Amino acid sequence: MSGWVGPFLEALLAERGAAANTLAAYRRDLGHYAAWLRSRGGDAATAGRPEIEGYLAAIEAEGMSPATRARRLSAIRQFYRFALSEGWRADDPAARIRGARPGRMLPGTLSVAEVDRLLGAARQAPGAETKRARLTCLVELLYATGLRVSELVSLPVNAVRGSPRMLLVTGKGGRERMVPLSPPARDVLAVWLKLRDAGEAEQQRQGRGRPSPWLFPSRGRQGHLTRVAFYQALKELAARAGLDPETISPHTLRHAFATHLLANGADLRVIQQLLGHADVSTTEIYTHVLDERLKALVLEKHPLARPI
Repeated sequence: MSGWVGPFLEALLAERGAAANTLAAYRRDLGHYAAWLRSRGGDAATAGRPEIEGYLAAIEAEGMSPATRARRLSAIRQFYRFALSEGWRADDPAARIRGARPGRMLPGTLSVAEVDRLLGAARQAPGAETKRARLTCLVELLYATGLRVSELVSLPVNAVRGSPRMLLVTGKGGRERMVPLSPPARDVLAVWLKLRDAGEAEQQRQGRGRPSPWLFPSRGRQGHLTRVAFYQALKELAARAGLDPETISPHTLRHAFATHLLANGADLRVIQQLLGHADVSTTEIYTHVLDERLKALVLEKHPLARPI
């Protein structure tokens, strides 16, 4: 199977523009499936429908969620579809297998007051001014734009030069979209950019390092702040703001962005474009906000809802 996975991932990258995180997830899921087959004396080249169904039953017994099982089956299906198209197999053993339907859970979110507390804690965070400005910029940008955390930490610095009113973002599958920048977001960006550039210029005067192409540079392998580092910083920030760190993540702020826009009258299609969802069905998870708004509208405005 190891000789098949590489070309499969290369095809995903070439044909769909799959992100590095997506490719890593496919490699991980297929690796788990291959290890299970090997433990039972089998392999992907000869596995049939009974083996795949046995694997799905095994991971269900291990307590894996329906969402994880559905993702694993999706990876296996695509893998065998590719193997069939390449002529490596004469059949597709996963074609007729129906997996668990992942539940559509309502995303966790924050109230406007809780977001204000988080931003206030970022502005008063201990440490150097540069660190505080970077953290404030990250949180403000995330809430103001609804970016995915991977999109946020990998923003090119040239995308924000000149105080733009719109931000060009490259999302999943290489799809580009324009996201408006609010005046407060532009203000914190200007503060961070000034400190960032000054620090970089000082390093170059000392002969250390070269100019970074990233808005949030780092000395790590990727060259920019990692998702994990920001995730940990956000947890610490939540604790300082008096919020439960277990309920706060970068994705929580993305959900707050969408929820608050919808609650204030934004159209679902607009939210879809701003979030970078390829299909509006993905955005429809937020319709609970619309339901609450419509219910309040009827109770407040309909003549029969008024007390007699």
